[in-house]
Amino acid sequence: MRIGPRLLALALAPVALASLVGCGGSRPAETPPSAPTPAPSFSGKLTIFAASSLTEAFNEVKAALEAQHVGLSVTYNFAGTPTLRTQLEHGAKADLFAAANEEQMDLAIRAGVVSGAPVVFAENRLVVVTPSDSSAVLTLQDLAKPGVKLVLTLRDVPVGAYARAALARMAGAPEFAGNFAGSALANLVSEETNVRQALAKVVLGEADASMVYATDVTPDASPKLRRIAIPDAFNVLALYPVAVVKDSPHPAAAQAFIAFLRSPAGRAILAKHGFLEAPE
Repeated sequence: MRIGPRLLALALAPVALASLVGCGGSRPAETPPSAPTPAPSFSGKLTIFAASSLTEAFNEVKAALEAQHVGLSVTYNFAGTPTLRTQLEHGAKADLFAAANEEQMDLAIRAGVVSGAPVVFAENRLVVVTPSDSSAVLTLQDLAKPGVKLVLTLRDVPVGAYARAALARMAGAPEFAGNFAGSALANLVSEETNVRQALAKVVLGEADASMVYATDVTPDASPKLRRIAIPDAFNVLALYPVAVVKDSPHPAAAQAFIAFLRSPAGRAILAKHGFLEAPE
C-alpha cells in the first residue's frame, strides 16, 4: 500500500522529536560544581623566636593554628629582639624570627640567619606607665624631675631605641625644658634586656615610670598601672617584621604562619591585643 506524504510526515514526527531530545535539541546536563580545594595542612614542631611584646597575641595565634592544623605544635622563645638575633647568629635552631624593629631584622639579614624578604605584620605605639598608687610622675614633663626613678630597656632593644627617640622629640618642643631628654635619662636607675622586665619594675613599685609599648599594658598588669599618653608629635611607630630562619626545618609551615598573621583572622587577633594594622 502506498503511503501518502501527509501520513509519512505524521509517522516520522515522533522519530524526529526523539532525535532532537537525544541530540542537540535539549540543554546539556549541568556539571555539578566541583568541591573547593581544601587548604593544605601542616604538622611538626614549629619553633618561633619572637619579641617579648608579642607574647599574648602570639599565644592566641598558636591556639588558632594548632586547632586548624592537627599535628602542628608551635613553640615560642620570647625575649628581647637583640637577644633572639644573637642566639640565632650563634646557631640556635628556629623556623621564624619576629622582631620589634627593622634595624634588628636588617642585622639578622646581614648575618645570614634569615632567608627571603621580611614581612611587616603589625605596628605599635609607645606609652608611659607609672604605678597606679604613685604621684611621682603625673605628666610627661615629670620624667625629668630630679629624683624620679626611670626604667627603660637597653638602647639596642627596639623599645629602648624608640623611647630615646621619643624623648628627643619632646626635648625639641616648647612645652619641655631645653635639656629635657638629658635630664630624663639622668634619672635612669635600670636598663633592662626586654620590655616586660622594664614593665615589671613599675608593676612592683621598683620604678616611678617606664616607657613601653601600648600593648604591654595587658589586662593583668593594667589595674596596677597608670598610663600617660604620648601625643603623635612625640610618639614613635614601632614596626614588627617577621622572616623565615635560614635552614628552617619546616619552611612551608613557617610561611603558613606568616600568611595567617596577614589574614583577616590573624589581623583580628593582633588588633584584639592592641596592635595596629600594618600597611599592605
